[in-house]
Amino acid sequence: MQTYLLSQQFNARSLAENSTACPVNATICSGTSCVLPEDNFNETLSIVLSTVLTIMLALVMFSMGCNVDIKKFLGHIKRPWGIFVGFLCQFGIMPLTAFLLSLAFNVLPVQAVVVLIMGCCPGGTASNVIAYWVDGDMDLSISMTTCSTLLAMGMMPLCLFVYTKMWTDSDAIVLPYDSIGISLVALVIPVSFGIYVNHRWPSKAKVILKVGSIVGAILIVLIAVVGGILYKGSWIISPKLWIIGTIFPAAGYSLGFFLARVAGLPWHRCRTVSLETGMQNTQLCSTIVQLSFTPEQLELMFTFPLIYSIFQLLFALLILGGYRLYRRHRVKTKTDVEKTEEKEDSKSTSSHAKINGGFVSNETK
Repeated sequence: MQTYLLSQQFNARSLAENSTACPVNATICSGTSCVLPEDNFNETLSIVLSTVLTIMLALVMFSMGCNVDIKKFLGHIKRPWGIFVGFLCQFGIMPLTAFLLSLAFNVLPVQAVVVLIMGCCPGGTASNVIAYWVDGDMDLSISMTTCSTLLAMGMMPLCLFVYTKMWTDSDAIVLPYDSIGISLVALVIPVSFGIYVNHRWPSKAKVILKVGSIVGAILIVLIAVVGGILYKGSWIISPKLWIIGTIFPAAGYSLGFFLARVAGLPWHRCRTVSLETGMQNTQLCSTIVQLSFTPEQLELMFTFPLIYSIFQLLFALLILGGYRLYRRHRVKTKTDVEKTEEKEDSKSTSSHAKINGGFVSNETK
């Protein structure tokens, strides 16, 4: 009896090893290559984390609003030169760069489309957090994110119609206007509350801002890590998309900064426009891709938004680190110069007082 059971187990194991049939629950099958749907644990984890991250993001945007001066914010709306420059970067530079990169690397049509979708997406909320850490113009940053999300309702269909003609019919791409609307509401409402708190209780707003900026930095890293864990099965992707995912955000940061400087914006606004240009709403891109393409097509393109997200974060951290080093060196040098000038002023004042028998105040000692 025991021998019979062992024989049955051995036969079952041999059949399992030699069988080329895909599991019943596989969504894509090609010989022995199968793509399985996410298990219940991953699905539950995704829902829980999405809820937690959404709440945290709302709180972070509330804290960012605590750094916005309502008069300056309305000033950007009334005199929207900075917003206009950001608009040219967001819906001019980024789609064109996506188009040129797709042509240069000669990727598959479906892969070119996902690169273009990423280029046509509005700015992401992570740019507001990084803009704070690089001493950018928060009023401009939030107004740019808000306006680009609002204008995406019309500009995304237009840009996709212009640039995707040679690869696919633009009508085949489903734009989730509800998701864009939700992103807009999730941005505007918390920021509005933050602006109100800053207007009524400025001292409390500063404390909220400090806490929120730290939480925001942690949240950005957390989102990247969670995305890598949830979609670890999709990392086998064309090397060309990896290269594009590396070059694209770097080009966005660089070209955004260059155009802002050419437009005559001051340095802190150039940094702001640069971040708003390079940091895209990758969650929106993922949603569009999932709604528009078949599982077979998704296998070739689904991971690109995550790759872009990782490299846009990596380059943003490099920009932040470089700026912090520059500021530390500049402030240190400036302080040394000021101390030298103060000593010289003190000596000249003392000598002048001795010569004239005058009084030397405590401020000059």
